[in-house]
Formats: sequence, C-alpha cells, structure tokens
Amino acid sequence: MAKKLSIAVAAGLIGAAVGVLFAPKTGEQTRKDLKKKAEEVKKNAGIKAEKVKGALREGAEEVEGVAKRSAREVADLADEAKLRAGRIADDAKGTGASVAESTKRRLGDNRKEK
Repeated sequence: MAKKLSIAVAAGLIGAAVGVLFAPKTGEQTRKDLKKKAEEVKKNAGIKAEKVKGALREGAEEVEGVAKRSAREVADLADEAKLRAGRIADDAKGTGASVAESTKRRLGDNRKEK
C-alpha cells in the first residue's frame, strides 16, 4: 500500500514537472507553478496517507475482535474439556469400585465353596 502511495506521489511530481517545464512561461511563473503543483501533490499524499491509516486501523480492530472471540472459544472449550475429564474420572472410579466389589464377592463365594 505504501509502495502504491509512493508511486502515485512520484508520478504526480514527474507529471507536474514535465508539464511545467514544457509550458511557454517565464521562469518566475514556472517556479510558482512548480511550487503550486508540489503543494497539491503533498496535500493529496497526506489525504491518501490518512486513508491508508484508517484502513489499517480498521483492519487491526477486526483482527483484534477475531482474536478475542477465538480466545473466548478456546477458554470455553478448555472448560468443557475439564468437565468431561471430571465425568470420565468419576465414571472410571465408579466402575473400578464396582469391579473391585464384584471381584471380592466372587472370590468370597469361591472360598465358601471349597
């Protein structure tokens, strides 16, 4: 974007200089015209620079918004993962306890049979 702006400014200056240099005017008038054209180019460059700054600012704000939303989603996913991990751990404990109790009963029954 800055490269395009530089090219536009350079093209404006070159065009103004060529036009003024080939015009049938006095040296004083030519210098005034060059000065006027240079001021116009400078003004236009400033306007374009402000537009570029505005576009960059808007882009940065958009990126920031997406980053914040993504961070919230990642945090939500992490919370959900913690909850699921807790449920899985509870299920595993319950299943382990149940299997242990069942095994004890079977072993106890086997001892009584002997």
